[in-house]
Amino acid sequence: MTKRIRKRKPVHPGQMVKLDVLEPLNLSVTEAAKVMNVSRKHLSAFVNERIPCSKDMAKRLAIALGTSVDVWLGMQNALDVWEMENSNDDIYQSVGKLVAVNS
Repeated sequence: MTKRIRKRKPVHPGQMVKLDVLEPLNLSVTEAAKVMNVSRKHLSAFVNERIPCSKDMAKRLAIALGTSVDVWLGMQNALDVWEMENSNDDIYQSVGKLVAVNS
């Protein structure tokens, strides 16, 4: 099985909302938060890429934008995978491979 390596970091779903939804519709975070029934603080943290797209946020975005939950969670998953594959955390250096034990 060949491992596909993504070179460019995927877009955070919050950035997509900010650039492709809020700005073109001339909506403020406050206005969008009211429509989505979330706090302004929470939506702001999301569109400014300080928090990930949760299952709850994905559902709200899907309803508000006529998309699917899968779109938003898929974007978040792609970003999470890229970040882990490109992290250089020393904590993982000591992880070994699991092998079958002969009995």
